[in-house]
Amino acid sequence: MTIRDRILVVEDEKSISSFIRAILSTNGYEVLLASSGEMAISMISSHCPDLVILDLGLPDIDGETIIRSVRAWTQMPIIVVSARDQERDKVSALELGADDYMTKPFGGAELLARVRVAIRHMRSTGTGKSHDGRLNIGELTIDYENHQVLVGGRNAGLTHNEYRIVALLGKHAGKVLTHDYIMRELWGPAAGSSNQILRVNMANIRRKIEKNPASPRYILTEIGVGYRIIEAE
Repeated sequence: MTIRDRILVVEDEKSISSFIRAILSTNGYEVLLASSGEMAISMISSHCPDLVILDLGLPDIDGETIIRSVRAWTQMPIIVVSARDQERDKVSALELGADDYMTKPFGGAELLARVRVAIRHMRSTGTGKSHDGRLNIGELTIDYENHQVLVGGRNAGLTHNEYRIVALLGKHAGKVLTHDYIMRELWGPAAGSSNQILRVNMANIRRKIEKNPASPRYILTEIGVGYRIIEAE
């Protein structure tokens, strides 16, 4: 199963959003589109993309308001693409929490380079990955570059959500992540207080990566709190 990075493009000009979608889709990304700020906020919280490409000049909500809203609960990368080329606009967006700022017009090669850097930086922060983008824990390998979890060198066949859970735990190997933190990071503030979706995904993950799911070796349950993936031995 191929797991692709999911990118939300927030742009009200159809020609520009179509151009960005074509570039990203051709290069293996899953692309979602939002043409308004209200739609963007809803899709960010419900789909939790790996990266947001955001136009500041939207018809209903200014892009800076969206940056504030996103930064209130997650550090997912945000790349601003805007016709505003004044230094004060760039500084304001970056100070609010945008990771990068591109001025229109821009080329496809530059866009791809910035997307790759933003995602790579997000994935490298706080992990104990090796130089080849992998975290190895016994026979378990989290391959961040290819979006796979391997057990004994074989692809465990995780779904998109299952991979994201393991990847998040791996980013904080050795630390307990609470149910609420995992739910908020992966499903956004709209996920609610029920942890049922997380428990179902975790049960499926353990069936795929553990020799004995009832006595897990890699992902441990902290009863009433959350989950922890063990550190590399």
